[in-house]
Amino acid sequence: MEVSTCVDNVCAHDACRPAISFAVELVYASSIFQIPELVPLFQRRLLNFVEKALLEDIIPILVVAFHCQCSQLVSQCVDRVARSDLDSIFIEKELPYEVTESIRLLRHKSPSDGEGNEAVVDPLREKRIRRIHKALDSDDVELVKLLLTESDITLDDATALHYAAAYCDPKVVSEVLGLRLADVNLRNSRGYTVLHIAAMRKEPSVIMALLAKGASASTLTLDGQSAVNICRRLTRPKDYHAKTEQGKETNKDRICIDILEREMRRNPMAGDVSVASHALSDDLHMRLLYLENRVALAGLLFPSEAKLAIDIAHAETTSELATGFPSKGSNGNLRQVDLNETPIMQKQRLLVRMQALMKTVEMGRRYFPHCSEVLDKFMEDDLPDLSYLETGTPEEQKIERSRFRELKEDVQRAFKKDKAEFNRNGLSSSSSSSSLRDGGPYKYRKL
Repeated sequence: MEVSTCVDNVCAHDACRPAISFAVELVYASSIFQIPELVPLFQRRLLNFVEKALLEDIIPILVVAFHCQCSQLVSQCVDRVARSDLDSIFIEKELPYEVTESIRLLRHKSPSDGEGNEAVVDPLREKRIRRIHKALDSDDVELVKLLLTESDITLDDATALHYAAAYCDPKVVSEVLGLRLADVNLRNSRGYTVLHIAAMRKEPSVIMALLAKGASASTLTLDGQSAVNICRRLTRPKDYHAKTEQGKETNKDRICIDILEREMRRNPMAGDVSVASHALSDDLHMRLLYLENRVALAGLLFPSEAKLAIDIAHAETTSELATGFPSKGSNGNLRQVDLNETPIMQKQRLLVRMQALMKTVEMGRRYFPHCSEVLDKFMEDDLPDLSYLETGTPEEQKIERSRFRELKEDVQRAFKKDKAEFNRNGLSSSSSSSSLRDGGPYKYRKL
């Protein structure tokens, strides 16, 4: 247990990084020492992690699977990464070239029957961003400054501080911070701040440099994890509790956790508690609004599958999800006010609801990937006010009905792609497909 669990007390240890790393080491050792009886056994153990683990934790599984020629494991990992929102730069940095190419080809094939579904990439912009990253790889901050003057790309556009915190020497991170041209609390495309990335790297000097420049230790990831939570989930009890011998360095994992815990105690909410709690609640409310709208839209378009995803996610105890539609309390303002609820209690309530919703969405992505892609694009582009379908002016109703019909057509095409998976998993697609053909209910409230 000392080497296959983490020091996060609320973790179930069924897919945290130490559990994965332990299994990865067993597969690698079995392969190197040519013990063929053990390789399939440990490979099956890693297969169980593939859908449960965080995307970043899939990377070490994929690397060992590739080097040990575990083809089934490689295939499943590549499929999950290809379906994910991991950016190509991260994939190229972390994975062998052959695996990167497999993911690129799979992403190129996967999308869709409709035109315009693939994200448009500006080659010139991408080239300029990569030049900045290469300059950082060379520890050449002066070249970075020159590149910034030659184009309209900023450090934030290139998420240069995130890149430096992940891959560069600590002194380079300090030099980039010294330019005062980057937002130290900027979120990247996956919702991570620079401090979250530094926590994943577990480099104390980088964490301290970021905190000194105003990085917030209380900012949460999209799944409700702080930087110290991230560190804890990456750290084994064996390392955390190891005694430091005289003349030897203290374990970096322990130092990172201690630094972040001290920062949280010193400044738990990055400002006045009442103000910060209100701001945090607003942030959580915004995430909840997005997730509740998404779950409601899924329930509108394919109710039986949405209900199944909710049941699989064990989210049925969350009242907002009972029917797949948000309740009146979904935005935190319409619910009955509990005068005894403290800011901490409110934060906990919002996090519990958010986690249930996120788990539901994740189940939808796993079992209905193509339909989920359509919903993701629809939500990201422009979520229309579907309440106009019933309450708007005739002109507004006409516009919204036209947009809603286009969405249903896209969903029907995606639905055909998912039918084979429905059948394999024993899922029923009849009720939702008929709902789509009939036009389905229009009742949907924008929050």
